[in-house]
Amino acid sequence: MAMTACGLVMAFASLAQNFPARVVRIVVPFAPGGGTDNLTRIMAPKLTELLGQQILIDNRPGASGQIGTELVARAAPDGYTLVHADTTFTSNPSLHRKMPYDAVKDFSPVSLLAAAPVVLMIHPSVPVKSLKELVALARARPGELNFATGGAGSATHLGVELFKAAEGLDLVHIPYKGSGPAAAAVLAGHVVMTFASPSATAPHVAAGKLRALAVTGDRRNSAMPHIPTFAESGIAGVDSGTYWVSLAPAGTPRDIIAVLNGAMVRVLQMPDIVKRLAGLGFEPIAGTPDDCAAHIREALAKWARVVAQAKIRVE
Repeated sequence: MAMTACGLVMAFASLAQNFPARVVRIVVPFAPGGGTDNLTRIMAPKLTELLGQQILIDNRPGASGQIGTELVARAAPDGYTLVHADTTFTSNPSLHRKMPYDAVKDFSPVSLLAAAPVVLMIHPSVPVKSLKELVALARARPGELNFATGGAGSATHLGVELFKAAEGLDLVHIPYKGSGPAAAAVLAGHVVMTFASPSATAPHVAAGKLRALAVTGDRRNSAMPHIPTFAESGIAGVDSGTYWVSLAPAGTPRDIIAVLNGAMVRVLQMPDIVKRLAGLGFEPIAGTPDDCAAHIREALAKWARVVAQAKIRVE
């Protein structure tokens, strides 16, 4: 038994020393065009340079991020398959009775990546110019206005549900497979409103194709400094910002986690990457695997409280 354990340690050490020796796949559990996809694609070229191997981005949308995330939970714990997850990773367990994985036991945290608020967007044809006017319209037309989200339980969904609860509004939920398709539905005029990350929508707001009314968080976002916060607009309690984390399957050797974490931290500290991300509303965070694990534990507890207090239910 001791010889077997010793052999495993030596094998893992050898594996870590030569890591990576082939393509590293990062699963994005949402459709292209959303915040998770944008963040990962900005990081990927620099990660390729630092690791000396190609980074393959694999979009696997569906079930509010659960399909792609489960794929990684079941992957070999060798560092070659990761998932970049957003707030849904920590909110889903409070919203769904049955989960295909355990958010703590089935993953090895690699790194915190970034944070960003979400912004309430409407189609320009909607006859309102402010959050106060939108609330008045929704109250005058209960059950008539709809909202698109990146999936049941997503940060965009939670944001609108908290908005509904704060103002007692009756809005119709239309879930999509990611915030990118949700924003596209509003751009096309198929849906009235959505919550979306600044990274996915800032260009459309600048072009007048979407109208931003309010941003979550305690301060205005650098990508949209002219847009007021919900608190500034007179509505408290709409606390639904997004955090992104990088995760590997549980049991991935710590030496390999250290290599991946080191590369991600370096990328997120590069001045050109920081500037590019800030322009899209992201706040790079990085940090150690232990920092990431602590964040996940705190976020799981937070969303459990929020979901219970707001009485949010997933259809």
